[in-house]
Amino acid sequence: MNNIYPIYKIAYLLCIISGLVSIYLFASGQGANAGFWVVGFFFFLAFGFRGSKNLKGLSFTVLVFAAVSVSMYFPAPFIQVGSFKMKSLIVPLLQIIMFGMGTAMSIKDFYGVIKMPKGVLIGLLCQFTIMPVVGFSLATLFQFPPEIAAGVVLIGSSPSGLASNVMAYLANANVALSVTLTAVATILAPLMTPLLMEFLAGAFVPIDFWSMMLSIIKIVLLPIALGLVFNHFFHGKTPWLDKAMPVVSMTAIALIITVITAAGRDNLLTIGALLILTAIIHNLLGYFLGYWGCKLLRMKEQDCRTIALEVGMQNGGLASGIALEMGKVATVGLAPAVFGPWMNISGSSLASWWRDKKN
Repeated sequence: MNNIYPIYKIAYLLCIISGLVSIYLFASGQGANAGFWVVGFFFFLAFGFRGSKNLKGLSFTVLVFAAVSVSMYFPAPFIQVGSFKMKSLIVPLLQIIMFGMGTAMSIKDFYGVIKMPKGVLIGLLCQFTIMPVVGFSLATLFQFPPEIAAGVVLIGSSPSGLASNVMAYLANANVALSVTLTAVATILAPLMTPLLMEFLAGAFVPIDFWSMMLSIIKIVLLPIALGLVFNHFFHGKTPWLDKAMPVVSMTAIALIITVITAAGRDNLLTIGALLILTAIIHNLLGYFLGYWGCKLLRMKEQDCRTIALEVGMQNGGLASGIALEMGKVATVGLAPAVFGPWMNISGSSLASWWRDKKN
């Protein structure tokens, strides 16, 4: 460890240098030339975080910011390589992620519906009411262009992802309830997400209910079903896959966000700051309303934390895939791309605070 530690110190030093140069370039009106230094700042910061036990969990999120910076300053390679359009990778990558999610699940994860019916019912009601309504309200309040507004509603209408299960564990919450809620919400997504989109986002753009339902089945249900089957027959027999899938999934998520950012670069330059603010408000209101809504219903502290995380943390990858299937990845797909990295920062911060807080 003593031989490795100086490497992290060097990384922090290079991070500071890159950050200072970036600030200077922006302050002197040369922001367009700051790409190399901005990317360096996030890259070295992510590497430095790897050397800290408390910050290691944030290194991937910071690395995503580095990838986003690359796509903002050098978008061409992430839009098209030769005759191949990079956005064609999004759905296959999502299917790989969902297959990995399936391999990490089992039929037992659904037994929580029987064991914890009240928690599951309240969690699902919060999941599919709070975030869609808040998303619609924010999109209307900030008067986003129609397709951008639809993207805000879309991320709110998506189910939670595996990240919420990890945060529930870190927060000393009810992990069993979290896993069950994620599983059931994902299974319900082919019905609930198109229904909510038609009802709410239909005010902004035309929504094809059946087409969206089929897209979600293709992107989510089929790969998860294959993952469940794989897990059933090969559980414990492929340890290499268990180790590889988290890395593959994280890499796929980073690439998806990068491709979407490159595709929507011009729109982000116009409304990026407001969209980031919207993502932050949307996410924090999800935590707040999910937690205190459960408190009002006199649920246990662990259950309140669990449902708050399930409500606030959405499956941005799925939302991105739906946006691509709609043919609007550069507009509808922007909100999910912005929401994802912030969600990981806020979720891990909230989970750490709860972990250190007495019930």
